[in-house]
Amino acid sequence: MSTETKSQGDKIHEAELAFDRKRRTFGMICGPICAILVMITPIADLPLPAHKLLAIMTLIALWWITEPIPIPVTSLLGPTLAVVCGVVGAKDAYAAFANPMIFLFMGGFIIAKGMMMHGLDRKFAFALLSMSWVGSNPRRIFLAVGLACALCSGWVSNTATAAMMFPIALGLLEAIKEMFAANGKKIELHEYKYATGLMLMTAYSCSIGGVLTPIGTPPNIIMLGFLDQMAGIHISFFEWMIWGFVAMVVYFIIAYLILVNMFPADVKRIEGAEAFIAEKRRALGGWTRAQKNTLVGFIVAVLLWVTPGILNIVLGPESPILKMYGKLFPEAIAAMMGALILFFLPVNWKEREFTLNWKDAAAGIEWGTLILFGGGLAMGGMMYKTGLSTWVGDCIVGWMGGEPSLFMMVAIFSVMALLLSELSSHTAATNMIGPLGVTAAMAAGFSPIPVAVGIALSSSLGFMLPVSTPPNAIVYASGYVPITKMIKTGVYIDFIGIFCVTIPIVLYLVEYIVGAR
Repeated sequence: MSTETKSQGDKIHEAELAFDRKRRTFGMICGPICAILVMITPIADLPLPAHKLLAIMTLIALWWITEPIPIPVTSLLGPTLAVVCGVVGAKDAYAAFANPMIFLFMGGFIIAKGMMMHGLDRKFAFALLSMSWVGSNPRRIFLAVGLACALCSGWVSNTATAAMMFPIALGLLEAIKEMFAANGKKIELHEYKYATGLMLMTAYSCSIGGVLTPIGTPPNIIMLGFLDQMAGIHISFFEWMIWGFVAMVVYFIIAYLILVNMFPADVKRIEGAEAFIAEKRRALGGWTRAQKNTLVGFIVAVLLWVTPGILNIVLGPESPILKMYGKLFPEAIAAMMGALILFFLPVNWKEREFTLNWKDAAAGIEWGTLILFGGGLAMGGMMYKTGLSTWVGDCIVGWMGGEPSLFMMVAIFSVMALLLSELSSHTAATNMIGPLGVTAAMAAGFSPIPVAVGIALSSSLGFMLPVSTPPNAIVYASGYVPITKMIKTGVYIDFIGIFCVTIPIVLYLVEYIVGAR
């Protein structure tokens, strides 16, 4: 990387840090002030507990966006202030932190940790990259890297997937550079279009893959939690995977076509790419006992997750067997069984070594995400109990003209979720927009499911800025992705994705699936 490029990168980084400091300072000062103003403003027909909660939520929402303190701490602050201010009792305030959805996510984290620790994710990724159809063709390598990222991030955190695939993509780019050097041509990767495209494909595919399953990315599970907590609606793992798979495939196709045309390769073959991938795959060695055990845990969880959908198709929704299965093996129990089995399957019985130990498992659990999730559910549950959700829903419907269409509801909340997730954590954005979308849909007389799914899917489309998602930040750090290129491609994929994928899927496929219960 040239000195000039480093200098430009340092300037951009310094500007980002300066903006970040101002954002945090603004939130620290304005958050409490806005909360106090809300509290002292008379609001007709709003009970005192709901009024207090509105003031607390104003503070929490502003601090989620501006992050003057860590987001998980803010998530704990909300329920704590609700108890101190007399909105609800401590038992009700903290009950959401024991919601089964928390344990569904925790089980997913533990299984993902086992996969990453024992190299099951890398084994899968290199198996895909070394397929005969990929070869040394740059477009096919582009496609294979994206597929590996998308399929892995459906089950493993998109951050972990990006961290795993990032050095693989860098290695492929180095192979291109060496190939050109052998032919007497010198290239700078930070100015090479294909390098920018491959980096963006790596980041975007990690985010796109997250929509596949409820555990693929936090917004999915958060919205399922709000539906359960605020509307008493349960969406099964299998149901989500139906529209999640369709959304992932179409988002992926759009991203691939845009990126491969904006950042084409100027060679027909990447000499050394096959050798690089083959060498990396050989270095992984054969299947170890730990990998086989981890695969068993993963398969157990997946089978338990998808069995209700299969039973529903074969036996019908009113089947006693299906109902009994739902009581014995809900999604959270399926996740925990797949995770817990890893602590029992030995890799060395003589030394009493098992596939996973608690120290490693605990290191793989994103505790901050679980706390943020629990805090969001807690605030949403209190909104429902105090009547604040009804008041907010009526206000939103009134602002929309009194009789908004379902299309308008989905479109507005999807765009809101997208824009907010571009500027802040998509998990925090979902926690803020989610309760509003669910309550507004119910106030307008619609099922909240389409709006909730639209918010979840849109929150995953943060492609414009390095701060939008961790995968974006990871590839941006390579120096091969100019900020202008990320913004330009991100705008295209974001809005094509919402209006050509998210809204049609939500209005037709989701409506059809939940209506056919």
